[in-house]
Amino acid sequence: MQLFPWGGKLTSESINFFSPIVIWTKFSSSPQKYDILYSAFRDYYKVWLELIGKSVKETDGSQIFHNLEAQHRYLTWRAEKDPGQGVLKKLIGDTLAKDLLRSFLFNGVDELGSKKFNDYFPHYCGEEGTLNKKGGIVGKSFENRPWDARGKFLGE
Repeated sequence: MQLFPWGGKLTSESINFFSPIVIWTKFSSSPQKYDILYSAFRDYYKVWLELIGKSVKETDGSQIFHNLEAQHRYLTWRAEKDPGQGVLKKLIGDTLAKDLLRSFLFNGVDELGSKKFNDYFPHYCGEEGTLNKKGGIVGKSFENRPWDARGKFLGE
């Protein structure tokens, strides 16, 4: 198995939302590298389809609630901390960018739960309940892949 080079810093907060098989990479452009990346994507997609085909509908109410809250927590994180947010705001303005993030890219963030970003991530809460945009990295930042080739987490 070939691992792609690690794509740079990833915060410990963000890493909670990724699996050990995440492809977080940056590399110089070449047709061969794109072919390898596309092949990895196809392999991942095939496994995903197999898992979905074998899945069983969850019926336990507490597990359903847990799953919905976990999904809402992820969507809430992404809607607020998506790295493309600045580019979108420059291209289409604050209001349209926020609408695009919340109603399209991270659809469900306003429907799956009522908790707000500061409820899930209180360490970002500034004075008077405002969101502290500065100092957004809490904890360790991983400059190298924090998992080994078998998926064992190497970080703390």
